[in-house]
Amino acid sequence: MPVPVEAPSAFLVASVEWLRLSLETLGALAIGAGTVASLVRGVRGALVERRVHFTEMRFELTRYLALALEFQLAADVLETAIAPEWRTIGHLAAIGAIRTALNYVISRELAEGRRQQS
Repeated sequence: MPVPVEAPSAFLVASVEWLRLSLETLGALAIGAGTVASLVRGVRGALVERRVHFTEMRFELTRYLALALEFQLAADVLETAIAPEWRTIGHLAAIGAIRTALNYVISRELAEGRRQQS
């Protein structure tokens, strides 16, 4: 029995869609994990040292946010690969530019924070 021509492309599209959904989920989980890690750092500092280290908490969360941005951008690239229409390409370009700018600002802030702590 011959395989329909559409079967491989439908399988590929479904596979990429699942991968995209997984990347978006990983991005959301990274934000959640960063929030928890930042709060744990703050509570630990408050209980052990009787002092909350807001800067360290912020840097902890910022690292996770940078990771989440990378996952979300990868998901957007896959979405555009599935449906390469000019409108989705335009959205990807705008979203990519915004996320790249955010990632740049976050990276600079982390680097400056490390210099100040040294």
